[in-house]
Amino acid sequence: MDTRIGKRNGMKIDKEEALAKLADSGTPFLPLFEHGTLTIEMYKPQQVDLQEPHTRDEVYIVVAGHGEFLNQGERTTFGAGDFLFVPAGAEHRFENFTEDFATWVIFYGPEGGENPEKE
Repeated sequence: MDTRIGKRNGMKIDKEEALAKLADSGTPFLPLFEHGTLTIEMYKPQQVDLQEPHTRDEVYIVVAGHGEFLNQGERTTFGAGDFLFVPAGAEHRFENFTEDFATWVIFYGPEGGENPEKE
């Protein structure tokens, strides 16, 4: 099943269409778009976030819901519209989130993440 939405040029991903495709998939995450090193997914864990550290840098933009986010031992609250950054390899997870919680996931850059201090 092709889960991509839209086309590479003039790209738009509608969040409601993305959430519907995710619900139909039966999985907590769904890749929706790729271009070069950029990958866009929708993620909606059910009750527990079981993800492991990733090999690339990652950004979350919360679509709905609220809860707590644990990132490298630091806990913060989050809500709809918030931006969260996770460097490659960092342990992180969503906790105590509401049933409606969903987030865009944006992976980018090289394996191992970008290192801005390496200039």
